[in-house]
Amino acid sequence: MSTTYNIYIDESCHLEHDKSEVMCIGYTKISLEDYSSVKEAIKEIKLKHKSPTEVKWNQLSMSRWELYKELIDFFFASTIEFRSVLVKNKKNLGPERYNREDKNSFYYQTLIFLLNNKVSYGEDVYRVYLDVKDTRGKTRLELLQTELLEKHNDNSPFKYFQHLHSNENELLQLTDLFIGAICYKSRPEYKNENASKIKRMVVDYLEASSGYVLDDGTEPWETKFFIDDFQVKPRKND
Repeated sequence: MSTTYNIYIDESCHLEHDKSEVMCIGYTKISLEDYSSVKEAIKEIKLKHKSPTEVKWNQLSMSRWELYKELIDFFFASTIEFRSVLVKNKKNLGPERYNREDKNSFYYQTLIFLLNNKVSYGEDVYRVYLDVKDTRGKTRLELLQTELLEKHNDNSPFKYFQHLHSNENELLQLTDLFIGAICYKSRPEYKNENASKIKRMVVDYLEASSGYVLDDGTEPWETKFFIDDFQVKPRKND
């Protein structure tokens, strides 16, 4: 019997010239059957902490620390799963490999790799939601859908694609929180004396809860909280 899952994808430090040596693409996954109850539970946690607004990595606040902890605790106690690809040495990607308008580019192949994993095998069906980033989002969504159809000989388990604004969805906000923490731990800024205290606290709590060092990746068989640690190698023609 097949199960339908919702997948919520976000990306951090993904721009070619954003001065970051790392980027992270990841998703949270929840069964359609559990989605409504999980969404309401997260909303209740926010209300409990009197913080009903969007949770966003770039807008972390020390006053919401207890909220962040409870959201992380809730994730590890729930049926939500998280998978991500941490890309290091981004400078080794030349413009041709990085091109986000080409389905054969590094960006799209990373998305395909992220989605086409052993967890996605079988008769299950997937509904894919991507965070809205810019005006080219529709084109990128269509390219992703086309590439997945080709990979699966026109019988892709990824049946539905839609863009969402992160403030509209609690699961997308969790994805943003996790990939933000992974990227931050992987950047030199984390070790600076002037590093954001609240960001370091979230990183440290997430590491303690998951049992993993965020910038080192996880075991390949991990299913609850997975990080693929990938280092881009230079090419002669880049």
